[in-house]
Amino acid sequence: MKKLYSLLFFLSVLSIQVIAQTKTISLTETTQTPEKANYQAASRFSPNKLRKIIYSTAVDPHWLKMSNRFWYQFETPNGKQWYIVEPASRSKKMLFDNAKLAAEITLIVRDPFDAQHLPIENLKFAKDEKSVNFEIKSTIDEVKKDRKDKKAADSMQKKVFFFNYELATNKLTEVKNYDKPKAKPSWGSVAPDSSAVIFSRNYNLYWMDKANYLKAVKNEDDSTIVEHQLTKDGVKFYSYGNDGDGENNEEVIKNDKKRRGAYVLWSPDAKYFVLDRTDSRKVKDLWVINSVAPGRPTLETYKYQMPGEKESPIDEFVLFNFAAKTYKTINTTAFKDQSISSWGKENLNKDRDNEFRPSIWLGDNEKFYFSRTSRDLKRIDICTINIQTGAVTQLIDERFNTYVEVQRPGLIDGGKEVIHWSERDGWGHFYLFDGNGKLKNQITSGAFHCEGIVNIDQKNRVLYFTANGREAKEDPYYLHLYRINFDGTGMKLLNAGDFDHAVNMNDEAKYFVDNFSRVNTVPKSVLLDNLGNKVMDLETADLSLLMAAGYKFPEPFKVKADDGVTDIYGVMYKPFNFDPTKKYPIIEYVYPGPQTEAVNKSFGRSMDRVDRLAQFGYIVITVGNRGGNPARSKWYHTYGYGNLRDYGLADKKAAIEQLADKYSFIDANRVGITGHSGGGFMSTAALLVYPDFFKVAVSAAGNHDNSIYNRWWSEKHHGVKEIVSAKGDTTFKYTIDKNPDLAKNLKGHLLLMHGDVDNNVNPANSIRVANALIKAGKRFDYMIVPGQRHGFGDMTEYMFWRLADYFNNYLLGDFSQSSNVNITEMDREVERKQ
Repeated sequence: MKKLYSLLFFLSVLSIQVIAQTKTISLTETTQTPEKANYQAASRFSPNKLRKIIYSTAVDPHWLKMSNRFWYQFETPNGKQWYIVEPASRSKKMLFDNAKLAAEITLIVRDPFDAQHLPIENLKFAKDEKSVNFEIKSTIDEVKKDRKDKKAADSMQKKVFFFNYELATNKLTEVKNYDKPKAKPSWGSVAPDSSAVIFSRNYNLYWMDKANYLKAVKNEDDSTIVEHQLTKDGVKFYSYGNDGDGENNEEVIKNDKKRRGAYVLWSPDAKYFVLDRTDSRKVKDLWVINSVAPGRPTLETYKYQMPGEKESPIDEFVLFNFAAKTYKTINTTAFKDQSISSWGKENLNKDRDNEFRPSIWLGDNEKFYFSRTSRDLKRIDICTINIQTGAVTQLIDERFNTYVEVQRPGLIDGGKEVIHWSERDGWGHFYLFDGNGKLKNQITSGAFHCEGIVNIDQKNRVLYFTANGREAKEDPYYLHLYRINFDGTGMKLLNAGDFDHAVNMNDEAKYFVDNFSRVNTVPKSVLLDNLGNKVMDLETADLSLLMAAGYKFPEPFKVKADDGVTDIYGVMYKPFNFDPTKKYPIIEYVYPGPQTEAVNKSFGRSMDRVDRLAQFGYIVITVGNRGGNPARSKWYHTYGYGNLRDYGLADKKAAIEQLADKYSFIDANRVGITGHSGGGFMSTAALLVYPDFFKVAVSAAGNHDNSIYNRWWSEKHHGVKEIVSAKGDTTFKYTIDKNPDLAKNLKGHLLLMHGDVDNNVNPANSIRVANALIKAGKRFDYMIVPGQRHGFGDMTEYMFWRLADYFNNYLLGDFSQSSNVNITEMDREVERKQ
């Protein structure tokens, strides 16, 4: 009987358990089981791994001076190759036979080399362009010639062999006893005739002649160097040249008496130079502290004007007569708290390998061109300064009810005519003015955006320029090259194709290299002539190893902005093991602009924030927003004027909603958002403005409180009101909505990240959000990134994995890594030699 009762009791308990389990299942049928984040898939596409499977994706031409030829280096899984291209004969050939050259170098250096592993460095053509010179680093240890301490650990170096290779004869010669010139010092501004070099020391200007400069290039501490002082009244924050920006309290003391850079622009004849001197002494200080500096924590103090503050820097031009060693300050004042900027002459492509090329002003020996801008950025003048009289002549004025932007003008025949870029009709276009500033005609027109001048053929009166948005049925951001006559006739597209194009044209405007791709195509490079005729194919990037690793291209898309009218463009990134029957959380990677939108248009190497993040098990998107990009209409670009916190948020939300309606695999109930800098600000704003839509945000280095961000960006894109009193006094009023104001709205999960020595977006921006959230009684997370600036430097990889953890915890419900102190995926990459 006891056994029977025991059996009945056991069966009854089992029955209750089954019923209970059945009830539990029925109660949780609609609750999604936590998913496991695919850490392994994401780790396969780290930056370190991508460097080993993505090779050259573009041709970078080095145009030669004596012909239209150019050379370039291109790398594939088979190693590097060096090519010489002669457009006139449509020929492309290798500069040398890698295998033969490797064998010859091995005989001389006594280190083994082969065709695939030929570590050629600093390849340059000789002046006669009949041979090339290059370096090979060996395994041989030698004592540094310029060592200061013979016992120091860094007194040894690997011996470098120098070679000359004759192209016609294929003859390789070792250049023995070669005294390699050191790189150009960062402080030297070389005159066009190389007769003198300008630099600053202790906030004043100095100069030295060529002979002494060459001594300094070899050894900066050479006691025989003779230098001459030009000014004596320079002080910190009202200096001639470098103010010591970016230096901490210890570095300032150490470097004050050292040579620093002085950015000056020379006249073409080297008789004059001009320097833009700024008086920042009344501008208020800002600070960051580096707690992880060696020894004591260091303090960095810098001048930083915030929006609306009256203490403004004062810009002035100082014009130097170098021959007479005299100088004078030029009065350019037209607006209260104006800024001024001089333009340098464009550098020639054929001079790119000359690191000693001078900086020459835009103009001639009699005058130079500059712009002056009102503080509210609604007024810009294009002006010239006469060298002899100092007279300022206003040539072209730009006026607008929002901010105005200009570009460096193109000069025809030394300035007898000027090609000027303007958005005065609502689109970026080119206009032709005479030398006195009278409009002759509009060169380009229509509902598209002209980006910049590429070349000016003065003889044939043809302008070569880049533009986007003109070609129907293309993404309006895809850039193309065009030519047009100065009178506005004969406009011609030179590189057709539904791709984003990057061009490099030779100085004679005869040929150009066209690199093109989309985010979902393999990059290609071709050579075209100035009429758009293909001369020859150059290269197709080899992505075979990337594809073998499982990579799949993302998908461009187009949706409507929140107004239901404006087209906005984006890219969707999926897990490479994508299953269309699943529901995926969606993460939006954002940058609101207005400088640019965080939407890739061509294939690139940077995959961390999009491709790699998707591999954990997300749909990741980037998409534009009204107000986000200057490469469209002026209306589009200035949409956020006066509403710099919220202007793009509705579009980001609308894009996700439309995609979720279209694709069943997107779960619009699990939405994350992340971004850096402006994207850090925007991602937090989205979580607070739409707290029931965006559920998780990771915000890095965000300018959350634009009232303490820099004046130039914030006043420009949000707007500042200029107030002139009855007495004629001018003041500026600035107000803006901020993220801390909305702290009480937080419902989702927020992680703030910020470098503690960020001197661009001061850490106070994130700290103020944290302060407001604490006062509102909200839970959130905050990570200080020690010793890092606005970018996270060598901690970028760590911060990526912590970002991923955060989304995995709160979008996927995967806390499996939370108990693991080590980041396994990073540990796998570390070589442990001890």
